[in-house]
Amino acid sequence: MARLDDTETFHSIMFPGHMHTKDSLNYAANFRFQDTDTVIVTYPKSGTTWMQEIITLVLNKGDPTVAQNQPNWARAPWLEQYYCADVLKATTGPRIITTHLPYHLLAPALQHSKAKVIYVARNLKDVSVSYYHFHKMANFLPDPGTFSDFLNDFLKGEVHYGSWFDHIKGWTSHAKDIQNFLYITYEEMWQDLLGSVRKVSHFLQFPLTEDELILAQKHCSFNSMKENAMVNYTLIPQEIMDHSKGKFMRNGKVGDWKNLFTEEQSRLVDDVYSSQMADSSLLFKWECPEESRRPLMTNYTSETYTQKITLLT
Repeated sequence: MARLDDTETFHSIMFPGHMHTKDSLNYAANFRFQDTDTVIVTYPKSGTTWMQEIITLVLNKGDPTVAQNQPNWARAPWLEQYYCADVLKATTGPRIITTHLPYHLLAPALQHSKAKVIYVARNLKDVSVSYYHFHKMANFLPDPGTFSDFLNDFLKGEVHYGSWFDHIKGWTSHAKDIQNFLYITYEEMWQDLLGSVRKVSHFLQFPLTEDELILAQKHCSFNSMKENAMVNYTLIPQEIMDHSKGKFMRNGKVGDWKNLFTEEQSRLVDDVYSSQMADSSLLFKWECPEESRRPLMTNYTSETYTQKITLLT
């Protein structure tokens, strides 16, 4: 299935036609979740691959065999992509399901479900930069033009998968309606990976020994994933994802936006963010220098959820 230049529009949101069809999107919206499912929810370029790897390693007690021999899209398929139904039919045991869909499209399917939902969020500026670079190498996404052009479209939600603001506010504002919900940020995972693996393990009610936690942490580090063909997308043909134009896993750092944003663009995003997120208490860490790495402090635990996150500066 090529359809590299096609776009599917579903409920006024654009999706790449290469992996999405009207049938696959309807399948996702009417999906029957099982209580044993674990659902990874993200806006694109927010730590999806990372969480897929963390969960895989937690469920295998840190053993990297599965993570190093099975592509992430096969062990944690995207619900809205056309191949998902076939992958899930062949799955034995608890299922890991990934989605970029907004809350309102999955709300009916999740109603009364005990599926465990993990929402991974990333700061807006880093997402926009990562998504821009991804557009440059992914031939199934439109040419992004200049970063200034892309950023304007991104802030207006006129990109594939829709608005970052709508996505994150939709899921977090309805967290109370989901029986088992964990909110975690990319920045938290980057700054305290061992603590994040421990948090996911606890949420999944799949306890690991300290040695198993450390082993899992080792194999889901950015450097480890960058070299793992099962997650770095080098298995994808060049005509679909052109790695000569960039790497799927570039650097994974927090604050990379500062290498591309102008001061004017940064102020623009700050203004739009303040306006769009005025009704949200979510807080994000916009930069995290290597020399100041230390565990983040939050006012939530894995068992409970609150929208506000307090971060050390």
